[in-house]
Amino acid sequence: MDKIIIEARINEYALKSANPNIPYTVDEIVRTAVGVQEAGAAILHFHGRTPDGGADTSVETNAEIIRRVRAETDLLVLPTLGFIANDVAAERRIDTVAALARDPATRPEIAPIDTGSANLEDWDAATRSFGQAERIYQNSTASLIHYARTLREVGVKPKMVSWSVGFTRRALALMEAGLIDAPGYMLFHLTDGRYITGHPPTVAGLEAHLAFLPQDRKIHWTVNCLGGNLLKLVPEIARRGGNFAIGIGDYPYPELGLPDNATLVREAVRLAKAEGRTPATPAEAREILL
Repeated sequence: MDKIIIEARINEYALKSANPNIPYTVDEIVRTAVGVQEAGAAILHFHGRTPDGGADTSVETNAEIIRRVRAETDLLVLPTLGFIANDVAAERRIDTVAALARDPATRPEIAPIDTGSANLEDWDAATRSFGQAERIYQNSTASLIHYARTLREVGVKPKMVSWSVGFTRRALALMEAGLIDAPGYMLFHLTDGRYITGHPPTVAGLEAHLAFLPQDRKIHWTVNCLGGNLLKLVPEIARRGGNFAIGIGDYPYPELGLPDNATLVREAVRLAKAEGRTPATPAEAREILL
């Protein structure tokens, strides 16, 4: 079977209080990058963070991370657009990536486009109550068009992030409109626990996305799970020819004793190999995706 591409989602905006191995500083991110490549990852997805765990979407911090990661690894780099931490105006989220891309030394290979808007409330099943009930992650179609055009102009591959079937259909429409080139790279962003907006991390949740992928178009799909254990789904993903994006940024994995990212990637690789899939190297992932 084809090689499996592993994207390490190393920190997001998760806190050390959930898992002390979450990397905040540039040094911590670089050490994590070295570890996840050795474990089998080909892509590094990271969020710039302040030393106390806050969001840092500055060009300077992201550029330092990319330069140092490239000095010590061969990983493809995939920074964030900033999510709701960079939300003064949705159209401006792309600015940091565009600035990074002006310098070949810091140009990311890939950047994410979430292909729709989402409610980001917290659901507490125990108390049957909502938190953050007003929180919305807004991505108008006009913003998506702007992101796609900007990424093409600066030579960065879009990763289309889909939280639900509607997002998947809109991502395909962006490709049909000629705004995103084949081969597509699409992330099915499953959610679990207190996050209820995405499809659940079940075979049925995955199948709902896959049912809408056209068979006549080259799309490389990958899967993550915010708020839940993706390892349970890795064998199914591997059998179906998909890829996966995993890390303690999405979920702290207390059932594994709060591992670091490299340990988690190694366990996911073990499960994929049991299904006949071996991890792609960064060079192989570059050839497949770019």
